[in-house]
Amino acid sequence: MINIRDLTVRYGDVPALNQVSLNIQPGEWVLVSGLSGCGKSTLVKALCGVIPHIDAATMSGSVTIDGLDTREHAVVTLAEHVGVVFQNPESQLFHLHVEDEVAFGPRNLGLSEADIQARIQWAMRVTNLTALRDNNPAELSGGQKQIVAIASVLAMKPRVLVLDEPLASLDTPNAKRVIETLDNLCRHHGMTIIMIEHRLETTLPYVDRVVLMENGQITLDDAPQALQANPSYQARFGLGDVIEQNPTSLHAPEPQNRQPLLVLDNVWAGYRKKDVLRGTNFELYPGDFSALVGPNGAGKSTLALVAAGLLKPRKGKVRFAAGKRYRAGLDVALLFQNAANQLFTDSVDEEVAFAPQNYGCFELDNHRQVLTQADLLALADRRPNQLSVGQQQRTALAACLALRPALIILDEPTLGQDWGHLQQLMDYLLLLNANGTAILLISHDEKLVQRYVKHVALIQNGQIMNQAKEPESLQHEIYNT
Repeated sequence: MINIRDLTVRYGDVPALNQVSLNIQPGEWVLVSGLSGCGKSTLVKALCGVIPHIDAATMSGSVTIDGLDTREHAVVTLAEHVGVVFQNPESQLFHLHVEDEVAFGPRNLGLSEADIQARIQWAMRVTNLTALRDNNPAELSGGQKQIVAIASVLAMKPRVLVLDEPLASLDTPNAKRVIETLDNLCRHHGMTIIMIEHRLETTLPYVDRVVLMENGQITLDDAPQALQANPSYQARFGLGDVIEQNPTSLHAPEPQNRQPLLVLDNVWAGYRKKDVLRGTNFELYPGDFSALVGPNGAGKSTLALVAAGLLKPRKGKVRFAAGKRYRAGLDVALLFQNAANQLFTDSVDEEVAFAPQNYGCFELDNHRQVLTQADLLALADRRPNQLSVGQQQRTALAACLALRPALIILDEPTLGQDWGHLQQLMDYLLLLNANGTAILLISHDEKLVQRYVKHVALIQNGQIMNQAKEPESLQHEIYNT
């Protein structure tokens, strides 16, 4: 079904894959994991023909899918055999309605209208999208966009399905639904699945093989049990179980009689004529390390945009530090779900230095500390658009941290991150928090929230439903809504 022989890929002088060879049989489910930047996403592009036909990369060796050599067949031909869900779903969504997005692939296969409608209904049903069929994908949450991208590829019913971190932005019920759908396609319909993923605890029970990559090469290709037999792989490859329990001793102490840093008072906000936040009340205090959690589409990212001053409420008030006027970046910094949207300079070094230099507060020692904590020193001269998604995420976060703002908001920071790099970044945030920086974490990852967060707020249908002192007190509601 899939035969990769001596595959080497370079972006200019930068190697991404080095002499990779891999065979995958029909109906296998293969999980690929490894540290951020190890070559996983480059492998995805090679499997669907984006490399060598579209990306500016040089390739040697061969990739054969369903008997087709990717060097000899156009991407449009390969798309009938290989379906791909990329890390950034926005890159493959362009219609004005969800139903049209899901229908696009089957219509281009020349199927009958009856077959097209059957595929649309099936794909939307198994991904729980039926209620959103008339929505504009551009106005959906990041997790909802991810589900639309998955549904649009499933509707093609390809023989090979490749997914690059499909669970990163999904709440627990949707992640379970996607995994169960993939398991059914693999076991009962013979679909071959290749999944790039760091959330191994969710996927490991279902897969046939695990491939671990390191520095552009395959280090392990074995049954899932091999990971359990060798615990050293967890730290070496940044796998999820490396994160331990909540280090509460590192949290900043809470002074008495604190004044709020940020207040949302009866806020209504949204896009075009649709309200996403509906009378939302929310408070953050100096030194808070809080999480905002809830199902996909509940309003988490919209609240983040309002809190950062990037989206003006239709009704209600937003107050920062007792009425103090926002200073972009200096007071509130926001890490977007898609980090590529906030990267624009010619190098990682310039990206992290840009805001401090712009505000006249650049300090070399602080600059190097941020680069070190984000593990970016070795990438300082690289162009951000040549980095992996995980490396781009760390670059964007480092650029946010460089100004040491009073409040840092992180919207799904796990995307593209192995657990080793993520833990390093989060531990650095703990140090900032201990010195008074407030942090608001938006995440579906239960393990991350339980380790780092002091307070948690649950949002549903655009309203804060509950705020608890500790994550454990809302655990069932948070991860099973």
